[in-house]
Amino acid sequence: MKGYIEERAVDIAHYIIEENATVRQAAKKFGVSKSTVHKDVADRLSVIHPALASEARKVLDANKAERHIRGGLATKDRYLKKKMS
Repeated sequence: MKGYIEERAVDIAHYIIEENATVRQAAKKFGVSKSTVHKDVADRLSVIHPALASEARKVLDANKAERHIRGGLATKDRYLKKKMS
């Protein structure tokens, strides 16, 4: 694996952990696709730095579990704004 890919995987994991970031936020921050973020955290990082991969995975799993709640709140806000207009 090339050095810059390993470095990017570690940087993405640190960002996710420190900012409690979602996959979309990490992808936007690093200018890569969501698939690349998943590949970096799930596959590449588990080989490079297993402990860091585990910590990042915990944050991503928590975000995934809360995803439906954030979506519902966004929909609620959208309809409230539409009703007030």
